[in-house]
Amino acid sequence: MTDAADTPRVPARMVLLSLGALWACYFIVATMRGAFMGFDFAWPIISRRLTICILSMLVMAAVWPLLQMLDRKSNGVRLAVVLVGALPLALLLSFINTVIFSDIELSTSYQDENGAARPDHGKVRIMQDEAGNILVDLPKPPSVPAPPPVPTSSDTLPDAVPGTAAQPVKEDFAPGVTIHAGIRKDGLVYARWASLADTTFGRYFLVLAWAALYFALAKAEDARAAERREGEYRRAAEAAELRSLRYQVNPHFLFNTLNSLSALVMTGRQEDAEEMIQTLSTFYRRTLSGDPTNDLRLVDEIELQKLYFAIEAVRFPNRLLTRIDIDPEAVNAMVPGMILQPLVENSVKYAVAATQRPVTVTIKARREGGQLVIAVSDDGPGTDRGPKAEGCGIGLNNVRDRLRARFGLAGTLTSGKRPEGGYETVLRMPLERGLV
Repeated sequence: MTDAADTPRVPARMVLLSLGALWACYFIVATMRGAFMGFDFAWPIISRRLTICILSMLVMAAVWPLLQMLDRKSNGVRLAVVLVGALPLALLLSFINTVIFSDIELSTSYQDENGAARPDHGKVRIMQDEAGNILVDLPKPPSVPAPPPVPTSSDTLPDAVPGTAAQPVKEDFAPGVTIHAGIRKDGLVYARWASLADTTFGRYFLVLAWAALYFALAKAEDARAAERREGEYRRAAEAAELRSLRYQVNPHFLFNTLNSLSALVMTGRQEDAEEMIQTLSTFYRRTLSGDPTNDLRLVDEIELQKLYFAIEAVRFPNRLLTRIDIDPEAVNAMVPGMILQPLVENSVKYAVAATQRPVTVTIKARREGGQLVIAVSDDGPGTDRGPKAEGCGIGLNNVRDRLRARFGLAGTLTSGKRPEGGYETVLRMPLERGLV
C-alpha cells in the first residue's frame, strides 16, 4: 500500500512555470492579434492585459491544491470534475477581465503627412460602454474653403454688384461624430451577458488546457517515480543475489578447511592444526567484518588469498607453491570480495591434491585499457573444472554469476586447459579504482 506522503506530486516550481507559459502565450497571441487588426500597441490596453494575465495566473495557482486531490483518481472522474469545475473558474476570470477593462479610455492625436501634431483638430477618444461596445468620439472636422467659382455668362446674379465676386455658400458641420453601438436601452442587459459569456467560454478552454497540462505533468511524475522504485527493487535484488553467492563461498571454504583440520588431528599433527586454526580465525575475521556486497581493493583480496594459501600449506607443505604477479596500475583496482576464492580452491583441489609433485598456483593481474584482467592458473594435470566436474564445490558458476550480477555484460569469465599444461581461468571486469 502506497503511503499518501509518498504520492508523487508535481513540484510547485513546475506548476508556476506551466501557468506562466500559458498566460505568456495568451498575452503574446492577444497582442499580436490586435496588431494585425490595426490597433496600435497602446500602453493602456497592454498594461491592462498584462494585469489580467498576472491576476488570472494567481487565481489558477490558488486552485492547484484542488487538482492535487484528483492525482490518484481515475481518468473518468478527473474529466468530469474538471469539465464542471472549470466553468465557475472561467466565469471568475471573465469577471476579472471585465472589471480591468471597464474604464479604458485611449486618446490619440491626428497627425499631418509629416508626422506633426495638428492641435486644431483636437483628439479622438475611444471608450467602452457598459455593454462592452467600443465608442469612438471624432473631433470637429476642419473647415474646408469652397472652391472658387468658374466664371460663365450666367455667373452674375441679378442683384450682383458689378466688380464684386460671388460669395461661397457656407455649410455647417456637426461639432463631432460619435459612433454608438446602436443597442436599445432594453437590450443592454442582454448585451452585457452576451459579452461576459463570450469571454467566459474563451477562459473556459484556457482552464481546460492547463488542467490537461497539469495531469500530463502528474503522469510524468508517476512514471519517474515508478522508474526510481524499479531501480531500487532491481538494486535490492542484485544485492540479495550477491549476498547469496558470497555466502555460498564461506561454507564451502569452511567445509574443506575442517576436513583438513580433522586429518591433521587424526595424524597427530597438533601444532599444525593449531596453526591452521589461528590462520582460519584471522581469515574469517577479515572476510566477515564487511558488507558482502561491497567491493575490495585488489591488494586486499590478494591478502585474503595469501591467508588461504597459508592454511592449505599446512596440508601440503612440500607440494603447494604460489606466485603472485600484480601490475602496479591494478593494485588499487576494486573487485568483488572473495571473487578469487573459488578459483584458488579449485587449483588446490584439482591440481595440488590430485598429484604428488609440486604444483605452482599463480595469480596475475594487469590493466588492459579500461579493463582489469585477473588470471588464476596452475601447472597441474589440467583436470576439467566445468559444471560436470565431480565434487561439491561451487567453483566457476558462482564466480560467473557474481560477475554478471555486479557488472552485467561487462564482467566475463573464460576458463580452460593451458597449451603448456595445467588450467587457467581469466576474469575481465571494468577497471574501477578505489581510494589509496
